[in-house]
Amino acid sequence: MKTVLDVQDLSVSFRQDGVTTQAVNGVSFRVGDGETVALVGESGSGKSVTALSTVRLLGDSAQISGSVRYEGAEMVSADEAELRRVRGNDISFIFQEPMTSLNPLHTIEKQLRESIELHQGLRGEALRAKIVELLEKVGIRDAAARLTAYPHQLSGGQRQRVMIAMALANGPDLLVADEPTTALDVTIQAQILDLLDRLKQDMTMSMLFITHDLGIVRKIADRVCVMKDGEIVEQGATEDIFQTPQHPYTRMLLAAESTGDPTPVPAKAPVVAEAENLKIWFPIQAGLLKRTVGHVKAVNDANFTVRAGETLGVVGESGSGKTTLALAMMKLLGSQGRIVFQGREIQGFREKQMRPLRGEMQIVFQDPYGSLSPRMTVEQIIAEGLSIHGTHGESEQRAMVAEIMGEVGLDPATMDRYPHEFSGGQRQRVAIARAMILRPRLLVLDEPTSALDMTVQVQIVDLLRDLQRKYQLAYLFISHDLKVVRALSHKIIVMKQGDVVEAGPVDRVFDAPETEYTRELMAAALG
Repeated sequence: MKTVLDVQDLSVSFRQDGVTTQAVNGVSFRVGDGETVALVGESGSGKSVTALSTVRLLGDSAQISGSVRYEGAEMVSADEAELRRVRGNDISFIFQEPMTSLNPLHTIEKQLRESIELHQGLRGEALRAKIVELLEKVGIRDAAARLTAYPHQLSGGQRQRVMIAMALANGPDLLVADEPTTALDVTIQAQILDLLDRLKQDMTMSMLFITHDLGIVRKIADRVCVMKDGEIVEQGATEDIFQTPQHPYTRMLLAAESTGDPTPVPAKAPVVAEAENLKIWFPIQAGLLKRTVGHVKAVNDANFTVRAGETLGVVGESGSGKTTLALAMMKLLGSQGRIVFQGREIQGFREKQMRPLRGEMQIVFQDPYGSLSPRMTVEQIIAEGLSIHGTHGESEQRAMVAEIMGEVGLDPATMDRYPHEFSGGQRQRVAIARAMILRPRLLVLDEPTSALDMTVQVQIVDLLRDLQRKYQLAYLFISHDLKVVRALSHKIIVMKQGDVVEAGPVDRVFDAPETEYTRELMAAALG
């Protein structure tokens, strides 16, 4: 097999403020013609740095040694003119988060046009026809009508398809896909993986696929390189790695899956929260007088209860109404229907009436990077709720912060540090501690594990189980990761376009789904 990319003894370090950090150390691997090679490992293992170093996209602080040969030509010592010719033309990239990769101020047509004009010199109608052809190839419906759309006007899956179109615009020989499906729903994720596999076959290109999800690797890769602490600890054919892993770290990754069952709920457990005929519609207004001409029906006629010590899993694709439902239950969005919390009908409560209840209903968000203030210490972040409710003195607050940090598995000695000094998993523990310090009865968990590595996901699920068992917490658990939902939930509701299409005990819904939509979700997530 012809070698497209040959990496030998690659090392990458970064020097900043007189300090040198080694990110990649002595990495060697090859990508053959038409082959998909996966780089797998946890955050910080050096996967993305390795990929970006192939065409020297790491910035001036990076020091690269070793050899990276593309089609026999050395990239490490290549001049800028040669690198510009290769980048986006012969080697293209797809990144994890399209909203940070696409320019929010430019239309889809303009962003695709730039790359094609630069490398192919097309103009006018020929250029426009090429852009439409690319968008159709990656599965964008009504492609011609989408040319004037901006990124925020597209769904997550559509934005990722636009990113793929940009990467494929000049017919690359090698596509580098850096976590291209992490932020997507399971059904969209399956579609993107199928699309990439089909395009790879149609265009006879090779692919370097970077991910921390071993389930994806098994579906798409021919060979796997497992990375840890900047080094490849094991590599080989995909089935060999999965069937007979040799390195302890590989075995640990393969075993990192949330399993088991939640603690059974006592028969006499009281109902903590209840929704009856809950409806959330947002008015669509038009004209000079802003008349209501229609509604966005975010949630239609939802009914459920969640008891002390019980987890209600809420699943569905993006835009199905999961988060809207949870925010309405916390009285953070207007709604119609009955909302009962701790035996009290709270639908008509004003903010002043809700304030005493706020400490009893808390939320943990998906992104621990965005939900913690970078200007506050961990102590200030966790104690913020105590300060707002004004029930404890400063010294007592510090003692309570130390106690809750210990409960969620954080060292209390680190409470004076800032969020950037913690890993992603540690930051999520900080977010959980912030919610738990007020001793809530209802905890909304909005995709709390989706941004985390598989091994860290398992740790967070175990922590949530322990906290629920200890404090008899009621969880409203929102996720598109159905394996985590099954491990943590007692009951489940499945949402589609604002409707609850199926509900019931988690085992019944998973083992004998009644609707076609639920079956599609299960097939996409569990295979």
